[in-house]
Amino acid sequence: MTTSTQPKVNHSTGLKLFRDMTLGRRFEDKCAEMYYRGKMFGFVHLYNGQEAISSGVICSMKLKHDWFCSTYRDHVHALSAGVPAKEVMSELFGKETGCSKGRGGSMHLFSKEHHLLGGYAFIGEGIPVALGAAFTSRYKKDALHQDDSDSVTAAFFGDGTCNNGQFFECLNMAQLWKLPILFVVENNKWAIGMAHDRATSDPEIWRKASAFGMHGEEVDGMDVLAVREAAQRAIERARAGKGPTLLECLTYRFRGHSLADPDELRKEEEKEFWAKRDPIKMLETNLIDAEICSKEELREIEKEIDIEVKEAVEFALSAPEPDQKDLTKYIWAD
Repeated sequence: MTTSTQPKVNHSTGLKLFRDMTLGRRFEDKCAEMYYRGKMFGFVHLYNGQEAISSGVICSMKLKHDWFCSTYRDHVHALSAGVPAKEVMSELFGKETGCSKGRGGSMHLFSKEHHLLGGYAFIGEGIPVALGAAFTSRYKKDALHQDDSDSVTAAFFGDGTCNNGQFFECLNMAQLWKLPILFVVENNKWAIGMAHDRATSDPEIWRKASAFGMHGEEVDGMDVLAVREAAQRAIERARAGKGPTLLECLTYRFRGHSLADPDELRKEEEKEFWAKRDPIKMLETNLIDAEICSKEELREIEKEIDIEVKEAVEFALSAPEPDQKDLTKYIWAD
């Protein structure tokens, strides 16, 4: 498993990663507050604990050039991709100002502008969509001779998805055509309430890449610097036409499967073990110990994030509801 040792980031990159991860964490904490206060409805799946993966991968890619495909745990992917917090929060409140115009809600965030290809309620749904984006990039270059077509796609999904047919079918096609795609497995050890080791014949998912002759790699998904390095290697290969990578990130979700989940299946000892490996605290320690930035700078970022999240909630609460006369809008092409 790849784990970072000495940070290979400069001051600005270190602060960028810390800011992105902190925004994800504080945004999700506010979502939980709004949900339990009865301001947010439906299923809401939070990303707490997994921030190093979203930041490590997406912050290594080219925003509004590369493409991203998420799951039902998609809020933080959207934020990392550059979708404004106000638009994400508005979508969670079902408002017209949301990134999906209030039609998608928590599990169906979409933004054409930010190359976010959507969140999907059913596992595995997004992988073929991501494959299509990667195929488009390769087709433009090879068949249409657009030399500047070098976009890479990142498909995020969990360990439970890796037992589904779409996963294997898309890995086969991606390797066959050497498509520029990263298959990013967010292995948080639990598929809803099913422990990972009980659900698969080989719990080391990255090894499944070898069946297709694909490059596979396992990385510490609680270490954003390790994820970033692994992602950069995979992105470089993909952009150079050398094909896909299956990147398994070992992580843990700090909350239940959704906010409706009492989270009674996981042992307290397990939760406590992973809580000690909080990815944001780990990054802070690495940055300060390496004298890349100061504790005061990080506290200032946290204050800025708190204001941003507070303003996002205020904006969403005051935003208009979708007009009933537009009920069928966005369903059919104009």
